[in-house]
Amino acid sequence: MDPISLQLGTKNLHGYLVRLLSRNLGWLDAKVKLFLPSVDLGSGYQALDPTQRVILQLPKLHAQGPTTWKSFIQCVCMELDVPMDMEVLLMSTWGHEDGFSSLLEIDKESQSDSQLHPGLKRTHQSCGSSPRPKQFRKQQQGGYQELAKRYLQLLRTSAQQRYGNRTPGPGQPLAFHQAYVPPILKWSRASAPFHTQEGATTGNPKAEDGTDVNIRDLFSTKASKGPRVTVLLGKAGMGKTTLAHRLCQKWADGQLDRFQAVFLFEFRQLNLITGSLTLPQLLFDMYLRPEASPEAVFQHLKENAEGILLIFDGLDEILQPCSDKETADPEDPASALTLFSRLCRGTLLPGCSVMATSRPGKLPACLPTEAATVHMWGFDGPRVEEYVNHFFSDQPSQEAALAELQMDRHLWSMCAVPALCRIACLCLHHLLPGRSRGQSAALLPTMTQNYVQMLLTLNPQGVLRAEPLLGLGEVALSGLESGKVIFSAGDIPASTLDFGAALGLLTSFCVCLGPGHRDTGYAFSHLSLQEFFAALHLLASPQVDREALSQHVTLHSRWVQRTKARLGLSDHLPTFLAGLASRACRSFLSLLAEREEEWVAAKQEVVLQALKKLATRRLTGPKVVELCHRVGETQDPELASFMARSLPQQLPFHNFLLTYADLASLASILGHRDGPIHLDFEGCPLEPRCPETLAGCGQVENLSFKSRKCGDAFAEALSRSLPTMGSLKKLGLAGSKITAQGISHLVQALPFCPQLEEVSFQDNQLKDREVLNIVEVLSCLPRLQKLDLSRNNVSVSTLLSLTKVAVMCPTIRMLQVRETDLIFLLSPPTETDPELQGDPDLQGNANQSKEAQRRSLALRLQKCQLGVHDVEVLIAQLREGPQLDEVDLSGNQLKDKGCQLMAEAAPQLHITKKLDLSDNELSVAGVLGVLSVVNTCQTLTELHISLLHKTVVFTFAPELEEQEGIQKRATFPDSLMFQMSSEPSLRSPRIRLTHCALQAQRLELLCKALGGSCRLSHLDLSGNALGDEGVALLARLLPGLGSLQSLNLSENHLSLEGVCSLTQCFSTLRWLLHLEFSSASQHVILRGDKRGRDLLAAGSLPEFRAGARLGFGQRHVPRSFCLKECQLEPLSLSYLCKSLEKCPGPLEVQLSCEVLSDQSLETLLHHLPQLPQLSLLQLSQMQLPPESPLLLADLFSLCPQVQKVDLRSLRHLTLHLRSSEEQEDRCCWFTDCGLRQEHVEPLCGLLSKCEDLHQLDLSANLLGDDGLRCLLECLPKVPISGSLDLSHNSMSQESVLCLVEALPSCPRLREASVNLGSKQSFWILFSRQEETGKTLRLSECHFKPEHMPRLAASLSQALQLTELTLTWCFPGLEQLTVLLGLLTWPTGVLTLRVEEPWVGRVGVLTLLEVCAQASGNITGISISETQKQLCIQLEFPHQENPEAVALRLAHCDLGTHQNLLARKLMETCARLRQLSLSQVNLCDASSLLLQSLLLSLSELKNFRLTSSCVSSKGLALLTSGLSHCHLLEELDLSNNQLGDEGTKVLLGALEGKCRLKRLDLSHLPLGGSTLAVLTQGLGHMTLLQSLRLSKSNIDDVGCCHLSKALRAATSLEELSLSHNQIGNTGAQDLAAVLPGLPELRKIDLSANGIGPAGGARLAESLTLCRHLEELMLGCNALGDCTALGLAKGLPQRLRVLHLPSSHLSPEGVLSLGQALDGCPHVEEISLAENCLAGGVPRFHQGFPVLRKLDLVSCEIDNQTAKPLAASFVLCLALEEITLSWNLLGDEAAAELARVLPQMGRLKRMDLWNNRIPPDMAQHLQNQEPRLDFAFFDNQPQVIPRGT
Repeated sequence: MDPISLQLGTKNLHGYLVRLLSRNLGWLDAKVKLFLPSVDLGSGYQALDPTQRVILQLPKLHAQGPTTWKSFIQCVCMELDVPMDMEVLLMSTWGHEDGFSSLLEIDKESQSDSQLHPGLKRTHQSCGSSPRPKQFRKQQQGGYQELAKRYLQLLRTSAQQRYGNRTPGPGQPLAFHQAYVPPILKWSRASAPFHTQEGATTGNPKAEDGTDVNIRDLFSTKASKGPRVTVLLGKAGMGKTTLAHRLCQKWADGQLDRFQAVFLFEFRQLNLITGSLTLPQLLFDMYLRPEASPEAVFQHLKENAEGILLIFDGLDEILQPCSDKETADPEDPASALTLFSRLCRGTLLPGCSVMATSRPGKLPACLPTEAATVHMWGFDGPRVEEYVNHFFSDQPSQEAALAELQMDRHLWSMCAVPALCRIACLCLHHLLPGRSRGQSAALLPTMTQNYVQMLLTLNPQGVLRAEPLLGLGEVALSGLESGKVIFSAGDIPASTLDFGAALGLLTSFCVCLGPGHRDTGYAFSHLSLQEFFAALHLLASPQVDREALSQHVTLHSRWVQRTKARLGLSDHLPTFLAGLASRACRSFLSLLAEREEEWVAAKQEVVLQALKKLATRRLTGPKVVELCHRVGETQDPELASFMARSLPQQLPFHNFLLTYADLASLASILGHRDGPIHLDFEGCPLEPRCPETLAGCGQVENLSFKSRKCGDAFAEALSRSLPTMGSLKKLGLAGSKITAQGISHLVQALPFCPQLEEVSFQDNQLKDREVLNIVEVLSCLPRLQKLDLSRNNVSVSTLLSLTKVAVMCPTIRMLQVRETDLIFLLSPPTETDPELQGDPDLQGNANQSKEAQRRSLALRLQKCQLGVHDVEVLIAQLREGPQLDEVDLSGNQLKDKGCQLMAEAAPQLHITKKLDLSDNELSVAGVLGVLSVVNTCQTLTELHISLLHKTVVFTFAPELEEQEGIQKRATFPDSLMFQMSSEPSLRSPRIRLTHCALQAQRLELLCKALGGSCRLSHLDLSGNALGDEGVALLARLLPGLGSLQSLNLSENHLSLEGVCSLTQCFSTLRWLLHLEFSSASQHVILRGDKRGRDLLAAGSLPEFRAGARLGFGQRHVPRSFCLKECQLEPLSLSYLCKSLEKCPGPLEVQLSCEVLSDQSLETLLHHLPQLPQLSLLQLSQMQLPPESPLLLADLFSLCPQVQKVDLRSLRHLTLHLRSSEEQEDRCCWFTDCGLRQEHVEPLCGLLSKCEDLHQLDLSANLLGDDGLRCLLECLPKVPISGSLDLSHNSMSQESVLCLVEALPSCPRLREASVNLGSKQSFWILFSRQEETGKTLRLSECHFKPEHMPRLAASLSQALQLTELTLTWCFPGLEQLTVLLGLLTWPTGVLTLRVEEPWVGRVGVLTLLEVCAQASGNITGISISETQKQLCIQLEFPHQENPEAVALRLAHCDLGTHQNLLARKLMETCARLRQLSLSQVNLCDASSLLLQSLLLSLSELKNFRLTSSCVSSKGLALLTSGLSHCHLLEELDLSNNQLGDEGTKVLLGALEGKCRLKRLDLSHLPLGGSTLAVLTQGLGHMTLLQSLRLSKSNIDDVGCCHLSKALRAATSLEELSLSHNQIGNTGAQDLAAVLPGLPELRKIDLSANGIGPAGGARLAESLTLCRHLEELMLGCNALGDCTALGLAKGLPQRLRVLHLPSSHLSPEGVLSLGQALDGCPHVEEISLAENCLAGGVPRFHQGFPVLRKLDLVSCEIDNQTAKPLAASFVLCLALEEITLSWNLLGDEAAAELARVLPQMGRLKRMDLWNNRIPPDMAQHLQNQEPRLDFAFFDNQPQVIPRGT
């Protein structure tokens, strides 16, 4: 068939397919989404007509390849209605490629015929457009392969022309004419921070991580499909661009013959393209255009993509971001980066090879995770030598240059960067002639100075031209700030451009800005050169101020976030700024800037200060390295020292690239550090020779490397540096790939590091031989404490060899092996051991022998696949070894035989702590074999076997001799403790056989295995299958097991019948004291007593005197039976009670169940009389019947031994029973039991039979007012002798009134208290006999007016009432007035106290008016407005004296109203003896009334006016009234707000007061004439007993006058002069008077100005006051002389001694303590704020009644606290000890906590603000709650300053 017919046929087929799919658009859209899930069917697609939509989708389906197209056609034929003939034609289309092409060609033609969518454009048919298949056929016929061949040859010829010329040309690297020295290339597994995908492989599949890479090997990966991507990572100057060009040159020379074409693109040029490109346009328009038919050439490249290499240089210089998602057609035009992404992902040119170069850091997301990563390490030593030899032509120059480089270590490390090596050689070429050795290298100490010298070298005249250089700097800086590295001619001034081109600083090349658009571009020869010139501009240009300069001194992290578009272009700019800030560059910058050096120095200082500021921050590892480079560039020793000091001790470096130069700069900085530092390198790619930089670094204490990049070369370099690091204590090399060769180097180096304390070689894939070689070095490391060889390959035979080493090596204390873990722990000798001090041989042998005896070893060989044979070998090794702390063989394969062997060998292995044989496939039959160790091993303390949990653990105690030593050192502070036997007791092991499937038939064998010992303390058989039968059998076998402390039978399927059989053990087993059973949880425990077990086992208890205790109970050992969560039916209870009848007493029974019926409760109570040994019965967590209170109330008469009945909420019942000889009062508590009125009468009837009822609690019931009324009626029949609690019974005022009415009928009632507020309390207290005085307290009753008559009438009948307190009961004055008027008694005295809020508001005058309404005589009035309290003392009957009243009224000049009030008040208060006004505000009217009242009070003896405000007029009136009260015995005028004049007026009342006994004038100004008035009055007060003048401004002169006046007060007992201004003179005057006061008992001179002289005189005088009881001299500078004086003769009756803040030293305190020791009456001592450091007295006799001791802030430390704590034990009455603000630590606190149990009366011990750590404080407070460590709750512990 001719081509036209074929085309027509295909066109017909295509038309049919389009029409078919147009009718099934929904089906087509679904299939498109299935086969093309990334295609977006947007709104534009929906707007097309059906034919256009079909035509648009078919090419996309076909473009996916034959497989997709075949699947699609099959779906069309199978799912749509297609005729058979058309189906055959459609199915045949996938068999011919032409069929596909023709079909899609028709598709495109049909698109051209129809109207295109506005968003779709026809492919541009120019260079680079997608080639048409129709044209391909013509080209193929015309020989398109010849065109492609010619194009490939053209590519190679072009490359040969470009690289064939050895002179630098446009676009070539600066040093390209030199011979090429390849840098070090290393494979890497990780591809840098790409998107991670599970299962993705990274790196070259055939290349080992970290292996060297040859240039030919870069593209050796063989992949059948998809892209082959290689990423070349290297720092700036490593030669990435040079290598890219080198690859092109090798290809041009025919060395890379596997590639037909190589394309090189630079992203710095691609950034200039702003439009979109297709791949053909990128290849042909941007690189090299074919001579003809670009479509044919591109098609050839697609078909031979495996032979295409595309190199993209400078991936880190991308300006535009890269998108992760691709939604467009891969053939569509896009940006250059998107094309690069498609190439990497294989959507373009699938099968081609792609290589990209970049600096380390963030890489774009378009790179696939499987990309191979290669690191460029630059030059090592041999490569530097090779480069130098190529650079210098003659041998003398080569040798001289190498000598200069090798002489300077820092310069040699810089040459690791090829670009810097090139610059150094260029400078040496210029500097070497005419200079001696070393002078040239001295001019090149830093990278910056290399660049400076290069600049001077390139300048032909040798003279700096400032203007063009600064011009280049300005261009460079502007480019960096805008992200530009390629400039146009308009960006650079012409003169500057010529200058840069002439010196080779700028290069020019052709750049393509788009298809058909080319231009000339200019760039600095290297990016670092641009950064150098930018730094020159910043420092030398006057246009840059200091602020702008400082902003460029920054640190760039290498961990760049993915959100950033690209890496910065100014990585080296801050480094060059730091280098130019050195002093060596100052003259150069001065010439360049044409300024003085001072101006340059100021700008340099800005850089130095910015670096110093950066050094103070907490930096990440990458920033620390950068800062080290920059500080090193400055050559400033002070800055280097500052940074070295600022570095943290722990310095981690994780997951970033580190070069030789990086570590060299770090080591240089560390050389300026004094303190140790820890370096941790984890996941960092490191050059193999990096460890060489740490040679001689004495500051490194810990060094750790963890990276798969570390191999044998790295280990060899490390081995050379280790011996030179004298301070290294911890070495770690983990996760590396070192082999035996590398290990051999390290093993040879380790003996030269004797200071090492920890070595780790974990996760290094080491084999047996290497592990053994490492272990052999242990003897050469005397200080080693840990060797970690985990996660290596160790066999079982080697493991046994290691155990032998552990047994034989004297310093190994633990070998721990678990699966992959393998760790040695060692105990190095102490500093005093002979190995470190070189003692003589004899002494050394003795010490070594003693050390061998003390040595102990722990072996943990877990999950090591050990078998029986291995255990035999291990036992043989261990028998020859030292004492074993622990042997752990869990998780192995020992089985029964191996476990039995270990158990039998245990007694000979001297194991002191634990033998673990868990998870070793032990069977039930093997358990009995393992039990053999119980009888043979004397040191066994516990054996735990659980087959279910695979547990087999032996626990041992120290040997018998060691235990005896421990017992000798132990102390037993408890005096009630039993005396230990002189012979050491045998150990009692604990046996736990849990979950071992034991049944009844095995019990006899088990008991036989255990019975030979008779030493068991605890036996645990829980979790087995004994059942009731087994438990009954065990009850018969238990006596043969001796005296146990506990037996656990939980989870053995027991019923109540089985438990009842165990109750028989109470009578057969003397050790059994407690039996607990829980039916639901199957908890069954039989327990004895820990301390009484030995005595019980002996057969009988020793005799004790009456009242003695055994330390754990009462006179008889109590036994308890606890039954929980059981169904307690009457029959079960009867059976249980009968089984308990034979149990010895005293017996405590605890029962709990959900519900207890009436019959069950009656049954239980019925059996109580048959249980005389029962002392306690508890029923808890059960629902009792409502009739329980009545049943229990009758129990007192039915069962005489019932002592206390406590029933709460009908759920908790407790019965306390007493023995026949015990006689105690009975108590009955029925709380929250739902009792109502109807229950009261029967309840009282039952309780009336109980003659000795002491307490009755009916609180929280439902009695109400009616129930209370009924109870009060029955109360006389109930013989209560203690208390009745009726709180929370919903009572009201009616109940209160009923109570008051019942007072006369209750003769034994002594006190009642009712609160109807929120507290709802209702208490009545009784006595055994009739009370003559009753007290009634009513709170928050809120009586109403209608209640007053009834209340008054009831109170008038309560003749025995002596005290009535009414709190918040009256809304106002009216109710109180009515009550006072109605309350009348025939005779008696009543104290009425009223506390109401209105008392503080109405005023004194109103309150006195209320008092006047009383019907009886008022003998006392007390008013306190602040406390809102009025207290009145009433005396009945009222006695009138008209004559006396008339006489008083004759002296009154009052108005009408006040006359009547005064008269009434005088009548009511005719016999007033006490008048107290506290905290009141007296108005003049009140003062006038008080004056009138005082004039009529002939019997007044006590007057108090304190803390009140009175006017001058009022003072005069009060003074006038007081002047007539000649019978006053007590006068208190303290704390009033009076001035000097007011005080003088008030003191006028003292005239004539000869009977005064107590006088208090504190806080009144008593100076000058005021004091004279006082002293004049004191001369007549011969009966005065108490004088208080605190805070009265008395000085030495006043004290002198006062002392003279006191001579007449021979009855004085109390003298208080605290807080005045009395000095030594006043104290001496007072001391002269004190011996003349024979009755003096208390003196207070605190807070005056008394010094040592006055104190000594006082001490001498006070020793003569034989009745003195309280002495307070604190807050005076008394000194030791006063303490010594007091110590000579302390008063014998002294009770209180206060000497805080008295300037006492330890000497004075010691002497005073010795004098105080044994004083029988001392109750309080305060020595706070004195210095007791080392001077705390140690008491030998103690203080029998001392209650309070204050030692705040006395500088008491741990050492001082020890004797102090011992003294506390001698003061058994102590209640409060204050030790706050001292220097106590955890040691002292523990010592104090130790003695507290012996101080039963102590309530608290304050330890605030000491040096006790918070965790220790919390621990001690949990142990002893009386210890208080914080002033406030949850207050953190404050450590005092100076600690």
